[in-house]
Amino acid sequence: MQFTVETEQEMDGRWIAEIAEIPGALKYGGTKDQAIAHAEALALRVLAERLENGEQMVEPIHINFAAA
Repeated sequence: MQFTVETEQEMDGRWIAEIAEIPGALKYGGTKDQAIAHAEALALRVLAERLENGEQMVEPIHINFAAA
């Protein structure tokens, strides 16, 4: 699995990071790195929830996060 992390700085100085492959998976941070870390953690939680509920195929997992 590869997730694309898109970032943007808001007018108020905060950073927002979004995981393009997971609708609604976006997080703010005081720095770009914080926003990315929060968004990556959210993506992992979403993936874990999907696995636990049988919504994601069980197979060996290889996860990559790449900047857009």
